[in-house]
Order: sequence, then C-alpha cells, then structure tokens
Amino acid sequence: MDTAVRPAPVPVPATGSALLVRFPPALDLSDDRFYELCRLNRELRIERTAGGELSIMAPTGGDSSDRNAEIAFQLRRWAKHDGTGRTFDSSGGFRLPNGAVRSPDASWIGNARLAALTGEQRERFIPLCPDFVVELRSPSDGLSPLHDKMREYIENGARLGWLIDPPGGQVFVYRPDAPPERLEAPASVSADAVLPGFRLETDEIL
Repeated sequence: MDTAVRPAPVPVPATGSALLVRFPPALDLSDDRFYELCRLNRELRIERTAGGELSIMAPTGGDSSDRNAEIAFQLRRWAKHDGTGRTFDSSGGFRLPNGAVRSPDASWIGNARLAALTGEQRERFIPLCPDFVVELRSPSDGLSPLHDKMREYIENGARLGWLIDPPGGQVFVYRPDAPPERLEAPASVSADAVLPGFRLETDEIL
C-alpha cells in the first residue's frame, strides 16, 4: 500500500488568468523548493515575485498559444541564423537579481553571458535576466501588471523588452533609461538596437 505523502495540488486559475498566492515569512520557499514545486506542477506556469508571492497561471487559450508560437518561431529562426545567442520559450524560468523568478513568453540571451554559467545553473532557473524579453497579453490579462513586469525586466538588466497587446492592437517597447514607446498596429517591430537584423512581423500576432 502506497503511504507516501503527496504534495497538495496547486489551485488552478481560469484559463489565461493568474492566481496570486501569498506566504507568511516563515513559509518562504527556497530556490530549490520553488524549483521542485514547479517541477511537480508542469501543467502550470508559476512565477515568483521579488516579495516571495507566487503567481500561478493556467495554460493559455488557443489563440494566445498560436500567437506565442509565432513569436517564438520568428525569434528562433533569426537566432539560428545570427548565432550570437540562444532563445527561450515561455516554459523557461529566470531568477532575476531582485529574487523574482519570471518566465517571459519569449526571450534571448547572448552566448557570452550563458558561457559564464555552470551546467547546473543552465539546467535549473537561469540566474540572470535575459537581454531581450517579450510578453504577450492574452484577453484575460490586465495591462497594468504586464507593464509592471516589463519595468521589472528593464530594472534587472534587460536591454530591450516588448509588451505585445493584441486586444489593443499595440506594442509597447521598453528600453533602459527611456520611457516606453507605444506603437499602434505596427506591421513589424525592429529589435536592431539589441538583436541586429531581427524584425518581428505582426500580421499573425496583432
């Protein structure tokens, strides 16, 4: 008879929405325990804020998943041709300098920064902020929390960030030391400042 104690299931939010779970200081999860929690709940996308709160997101709906796949495909295609860095999809976790663990919808890191990490560091949550990040808003997402997340990426070392808002038909471009730039229904968005030659075509995204 199996008497092993099994972890309690994590509450599942509605499709595309996020559930914020707060812990008292005595129950703060270590990096190792948080990694194990994520591993045991692979069907969920779990992030951790700098304050130790857990943001639990259910899988996205079909349209958002299709858009995200297109973004990841275009970024990966450029990166394989360029060869100066690696791309990551929405399942990749990054431990930012402020202690948060985030999973951008798409991201890119230069090879030199990755080479400085050990194999074990690359196997778990990568302990740095990507150079380039993309967040895709789904219909159930609030815009304000996504703007907060984009500012967090920039404050923790991202050199360029895009918040893509299909419901609003717009893209917000984030850069260090500059206010976000809003693009209304752009046909494409260029990342030349950080990823020379990469241009995202938005006809299947916005």
